[in-house]
Amino acid sequence: MNRYEQFRSTALDRDLPDDEVGKFADQLRFAIWTGAAGAEDEGVGQLGGLPRLPVGVEWPGGGDPLPFVGSVDLAALPRAEGLALPQDGSLLLFLHHEEDMEEHSPGAESHYARALYVPAGTDTAVAAPPSGHDSRTFFHEEIPFLIPERRLSAWVQPVLPDWIEDRDVEFRSDTVKQLFDELKHIDDLCALVGELWPAPARSAALRLGGYCSEIGGQDGPWTQMASVHLGDRPGDGPELHSAEWFRLLHEEADRLSRDWVPLAQFHTESDVYYGCFLISSDDLAAARFDQMRSFTMFTE
Repeated sequence: MNRYEQFRSTALDRDLPDDEVGKFADQLRFAIWTGAAGAEDEGVGQLGGLPRLPVGVEWPGGGDPLPFVGSVDLAALPRAEGLALPQDGSLLLFLHHEEDMEEHSPGAESHYARALYVPAGTDTAVAAPPSGHDSRTFFHEEIPFLIPERRLSAWVQPVLPDWIEDRDVEFRSDTVKQLFDELKHIDDLCALVGELWPAPARSAALRLGGYCSEIGGQDGPWTQMASVHLGDRPGDGPELHSAEWFRLLHEEADRLSRDWVPLAQFHTESDVYYGCFLISSDDLAAARFDQMRSFTMFTE
């Protein structure tokens, strides 16, 4: 019995309405969270340190090498229903958060973020530090280019969209508002999720899957992408009546939240930058990690 089946079965055993259980389950996602590994924990990857790159592949970024965030061994990760990561190989993440924030063009390819998939069986070697790395720092904070390596362990965590967690749909799409009205037993359903999968007493350093965290005061990644998409449609721009523009924006953001998932979310070494890599469900299933889109956000 997978986690969705476990949730549905338990909810129905408690006489919660079948239609509500199904609609709620459609919003429930399971994500893989990773955090600092203890001595007895199975390691699934690392934060910082040096990456294992395919032999002959240079450090991503070329002449302006990108800081290495971390990597995960996909075969060692626990399985999360609905998250179509490859069964094996490794995923390496690189991000220069300051440059990525400055370049930021929602939905466009970033020159300062990279998700590198290394298939199982590829000859790899620990990369040598880039030339001059000891003199490389960020512009606004004294953060070294290389950070100490920390082992990661992993667990699966249920994740609900913010509008369910907060019971607040004021700035959501009409579709979401209607669904919220239909979920008469939302408190019982949320309580059941917490009962089946209690939150662990530990913090996550790197999250794969789930929903985008709402960070700082800026629009979230899906809303930023939606704004660009609407701007690309003939006649669907800010010249529309403001109420209609925001209605379309919320509907498009809701659609994108169903089609795109967070490949990785993480706090950077900075106190004020947060990294979020998004990928479409189709690209994730096909392991097209070069189609990842980066949304670095301020935490304030």
